[in-house]
Amino acid sequence: MYNFIGKTLFIVIIMSLSLSFLALVMSYRNLTNKVWLAGFFANILDFFYLPLRHFFIKFSDSRTLDKWMSSLKNEAHKGAFAKTRQRVILAPHCMRAMDCPAHSTREGIQCKSCGKCVFTQLEKDAEKYGYKLFIITGSSFVKRTLQMEKAEGVLLIACDYEINKVMRAIGKKVVTYGVPMERDGCFGTEVDYRKVLDAFETFK
Repeated sequence: MYNFIGKTLFIVIIMSLSLSFLALVMSYRNLTNKVWLAGFFANILDFFYLPLRHFFIKFSDSRTLDKWMSSLKNEAHKGAFAKTRQRVILAPHCMRAMDCPAHSTREGIQCKSCGKCVFTQLEKDAEKYGYKLFIITGSSFVKRTLQMEKAEGVLLIACDYEINKVMRAIGKKVVTYGVPMERDGCFGTEVDYRKVLDAFETFK
């Protein structure tokens, strides 16, 4: 009996390791060549995320894992996101100017269109392409925002870690798509605005 349990456990461990490794390979390949079954491999990485993140923290950089996963999920969600109509943008307040005159409310930062940072243009383009912009001060605002604003699709502008975190938290409640920032941190962060425009044009 114990011998059978031991063999079964060994097989399960080997299969889990093999699937995790295959999913990692596919997520890495997806950065340059789009892969089949992106959603399937993304689900595997989600399931094994905590041990994989611990491995990357110890031997590499956990941001690499989040980058691979967010890219893989973008590929998996692309078709479904294109079909959505009610969309919002969730962007981090750390992209705003240091002397930003806007203040925070229960709905996030209320942009005053002062022209000091990217949000002035982003707000205009968001309206043009049919999105409602929310400038949030933390991932805790995500749930609150989606409770206040009915949305079928959420365009995320954030670092890879936050994109992956929110995608994992939201799950299949709404369709998500992410535009990763070029530089992350607590302030003075940047996004390549051409990538934002590319996303707008891709899903218009």
